[in-house]
Amino acid sequence: MTDLLAARSQMAMSLGFHMFFAVVGMAMPLLMVIAEGLWLRTREPDYRELAHRWAKGTAILFAVGAVSGSVLSFELGLLWPTFMRHAGPVIGMPFSLEGFAFFLEAIFLGIWLYGWDRVSPLIHWLSGVAVLVSGTASGVFVVMANAWMNTPAGFSIVGGEIRDVNVWAAMLNPAAPTQVTHMAIAAFQAVAFAVAAIHAWVLLRQPGQGFHQRAFAIALGVAIVSGVLQPISGDFSAKQIARNQPAKLAAAEAHWETRAAAPLSIGGWPDEVAETTSWALEIPYGLSFLAHGDPNAAVTGLKDIPKQDRPPVAVVHVAFQAMVGMGMYMAAVALAAAVLWRRRKRVPLDPWLLKALVVAGPMGMLSVQAGWVVTEVGRQPWVIHGFLRTADAVTPMPYLIVPFLTFTLLYLVLAVVVVLLMKRQVFASPGLAATDKAQGGATATDRGDA
Repeated sequence: MTDLLAARSQMAMSLGFHMFFAVVGMAMPLLMVIAEGLWLRTREPDYRELAHRWAKGTAILFAVGAVSGSVLSFELGLLWPTFMRHAGPVIGMPFSLEGFAFFLEAIFLGIWLYGWDRVSPLIHWLSGVAVLVSGTASGVFVVMANAWMNTPAGFSIVGGEIRDVNVWAAMLNPAAPTQVTHMAIAAFQAVAFAVAAIHAWVLLRQPGQGFHQRAFAIALGVAIVSGVLQPISGDFSAKQIARNQPAKLAAAEAHWETRAAAPLSIGGWPDEVAETTSWALEIPYGLSFLAHGDPNAAVTGLKDIPKQDRPPVAVVHVAFQAMVGMGMYMAAVALAAAVLWRRRKRVPLDPWLLKALVVAGPMGMLSVQAGWVVTEVGRQPWVIHGFLRTADAVTPMPYLIVPFLTFTLLYLVLAVVVVLLMKRQVFASPGLAATDKAQGGATATDRGDA
């Protein structure tokens, strides 16, 4: 393994590991706030118990996410010093704002966790809202910095160096609006579908559990909204990529020939030597419409991009297909649930829908990971698109495989610890099953749908 590959692998592993915790930190507070708000309105004890349960898991994941996020910060400077030398004056502002938002999130999460019965109910609920806002803002600022790496803006180049930085123009670069929106919705979608799947699984095994019906209803509501919005935000994101990163779009679609009325490829396996894609199902005019909103528009193909400037086509294409496929499945499930909910005026608990949601449970997190593969690998060979190549940004320090293997072991240990803590503090908590047991399962159901 070369030092460049070891450095890239370490960043990929660290980012992939941290992404799970970042997504939970952005979206889980929304479920907590909704649950507490319903408790304040109805005084139904299940909602308070639900807020407590979700908070336990969020606190554990927040703590581990703080550690993994700190590691990423160090890795940027240690593994990519040339990148930081050029990009530091630009991404310093969004990273500083991210740090400020993170500290606010930690402060208000502490108030929320330990403020029960110590502050007024309204203040306690508002502290949860603050956790939601600051946690989301933290993710937004990081994505802004990454968007700048995809579409650099807000500076001039003097003697090969970045000068005259306008941090606001840099933060609001061409990719920022669509990338931030797409990632934020993805975070809420991933968490909502995962939580809905957990409670759907319990309801399949133990129908009529009022506690889980209430939890399922909250998560399903967020899943419906985010699941329907995500394909729309993805369409805007694809059009932005077509304008600013044609090589990334061509790799994602394994599109080789520049042509008008370009078809949309579904599936298939790209051969980068023969420059062809086999076994793909093509939808006529689909790619031209996706990229430019015009079925007859010309779409740049990989053959018109120098080979040294092309991303790894197979990796990007497979990741993109996986992301889109899982996103469409979740959107279909969300639409079906919305139709049933609207028609019946109550939470749909059909066994087939519960099973479909169980299947969709891990898809949100997996599609987030696949999306970041498209974003990062699709930008290669550039670390700052069009300005600095990844190979020129890596540290000259040798034997980078050593920290890569060390941190891989560290993350494996952390993953095991997280699973054990979650099992002990959340899944084995009396609150998960004891609420209905103590009150009687039929009695919980009699209180009405969530």
